[in-house]
Amino acid sequence: MGRITVRRRVTRLTVGGMKSAREDVLAAEEPLEIRVGGLSLAITMRTPGNDIDLAAGFLVSEGVISNGEQFAAARYCAGASDEGLNTYNVLDVTLAPGVAPPDPSLARAFFTTSSCGLCGKASIDAVRTKSAYTARSDALRIEAALLTTFPDRLREQQAVFEKTGGLHAAALFDGVTGELLVLREDVGRHNAVDKVIGWATRENLLPLVGTVLMVSGRASFELMQKASMAGIPLLAAVSAPSSLAAELASELGITLVGFLRGDSMVIYSGAERVLESEFDDIPEAISSESIGAA
Repeated sequence: MGRITVRRRVTRLTVGGMKSAREDVLAAEEPLEIRVGGLSLAITMRTPGNDIDLAAGFLVSEGVISNGEQFAAARYCAGASDEGLNTYNVLDVTLAPGVAPPDPSLARAFFTTSSCGLCGKASIDAVRTKSAYTARSDALRIEAALLTTFPDRLREQQAVFEKTGGLHAAALFDGVTGELLVLREDVGRHNAVDKVIGWATRENLLPLVGTVLMVSGRASFELMQKASMAGIPLLAAVSAPSSLAAELASELGITLVGFLRGDSMVIYSGAERVLESEFDDIPEAISSESIGAA
């Protein structure tokens, strides 16, 4: 497997202070080529680790598969370097018998960067992916007090971030008990989410009814779409959502919570799922109508 962290000699400089040299720990970033049946589908920049989860989650996000039974196996391809050594940067997925291979139009024309999970889409139409699940009818109801504990619990479990300060995290919580089901870190926020969804896929947990997806950064359109593809009814972020994320959340019936910090939050869609007297009479912060008029 590739390295999750790397060490590098750096110079620390303080304005008006002293200059010193030291060794610093950085989060690793390497390319991963995802193949299906030997054919290249995408190349993403990621932090090595949980690559099979990443591949499985990516296939769910792209609509290639919708449950764990459709994901048969995955193996690293040997001889990926000029010297014939296995770099652990090429992963070939085998789908279950009878599962249709990815449509050739899904193949990414170039790198998916660590900051953009939609980069390389062949067309604008390909950005929107239809989910096999619907979150609108999900009966999840969660106490606001429980929801506000998730950011700190996510942060406490970010082992690599603690060393590097340079990784995003995504975690899946049980919305009823508050149990932390899984947490993944990566240089790309979309990769961290794919790793979480991929874990759930391989555990045969899809659709993720009654769960909360908590992310360490902002809530983007791509993360909202990934939540939809896995049947997740609530996406919470410590930072702001984008306008498209809020619009998509309203359209799909997914609860979107932003600025989840301390004892407060902003609910952009699906406020009825968050139970607390302070929120009972507060309308959704952004409606699809107001977004469309902007």
